[in-house]
Amino acid sequence: MNADNLLPEALSPWILDNLNTTVILFDEDLRLRYVNPAGEMLFAASARNLIGQKASDLMCCPGHNLNTSFEQAAMLGHPFTEREICLQTPDGREITVDCTVMPLADSDHEAGILVELQQLDRQLRISREEHLISQHQATRDLIRCLAHEIKNPLGGLRGAAQLLEHELPDPGLQEYTQIIIDEADRLQGLVNSMLGPNKLPRYTQVNIHQVLDRVRSLVQAESGGRIQLVMDYDPSIPELYGDSDQLIQAILNIVRNAAQAVDGQGRIILRTRIQRQFTIGNDRHRLVAQVEIEDNGPGIAPEMLQKIFYPMVSASEGGMGLGLSIAQSLINQHGGLIECRSKPGETVFTVLLPLENPNA
Repeated sequence: MNADNLLPEALSPWILDNLNTTVILFDEDLRLRYVNPAGEMLFAASARNLIGQKASDLMCCPGHNLNTSFEQAAMLGHPFTEREICLQTPDGREITVDCTVMPLADSDHEAGILVELQQLDRQLRISREEHLISQHQATRDLIRCLAHEIKNPLGGLRGAAQLLEHELPDPGLQEYTQIIIDEADRLQGLVNSMLGPNKLPRYTQVNIHQVLDRVRSLVQAESGGRIQLVMDYDPSIPELYGDSDQLIQAILNIVRNAAQAVDGQGRIILRTRIQRQFTIGNDRHRLVAQVEIEDNGPGIAPEMLQKIFYPMVSASEGGMGLGLSIAQSLINQHGGLIECRSKPGETVFTVLLPLENPNA
């Protein structure tokens, strides 16, 4: 059976390729004949690897026999919708979807099933990202205002100490004015660190794997080769438009945190994938590079996960808590976002970078 014959002409490949929802087509034997790019994203596999699989293997739903529902829909010719069903993907993930099933038949009376999956987890993710972006922007604005209010009196304090130093009759007293000057300089440096990078990015074509290789070599040198760094790259990712130095700095901050978490002797995985028709906050992008930094450390406490991108908040003892905040700022400048999920033995930071940088 030619699957294309089952698709109405209005649903051209161009329209299907740009849908956010997953559209899949099964033939009369309930074997997959078509999947759109959103479906490839959902199942984390290419259409070439998915085509031909049985519905029962592709869509496992504990407590609900979707295969029987599909057969009944095909036999009776009635569409149906199942709300908020839990779906297990072949790679072991659990996702929540609304599933709409529509029986189809072409001119030769060959049966087929058109299935539309609306991932509810995705809507929750978008809401979470919108909150994270607005939260980070509000924090940055607050820091800028505080920095302005702090730096002005610090400058006056330092200048007064320098004038006083020249007027003191006893050179031995200059030790105290020098303490004032040094502490003012230290506070000035701390405020500048909280503000993050103060130069505009220089955008060029960047190979994300060259960025990761640079980070890997730096961390290996710092750890003396004791950390196992595993590369899991998708070679199909094209170059993106960004500032190579800033991307190295952002990802290096994350990987250094991971190295601290594994106490300099665990395993860190650097993984890249491409996401199509992907939404970051309110913005939808045709192609997004996804970089995952995974470590097998003890994990981050749940109460810390909501705060780790704040300045001066650190999950590690003795940390300044600026690395992740600066990394988030740098990735935000590229129109992207950093997310984190964690449990004992597995912490994953996900860096999302649009290939077509909207801020360039």
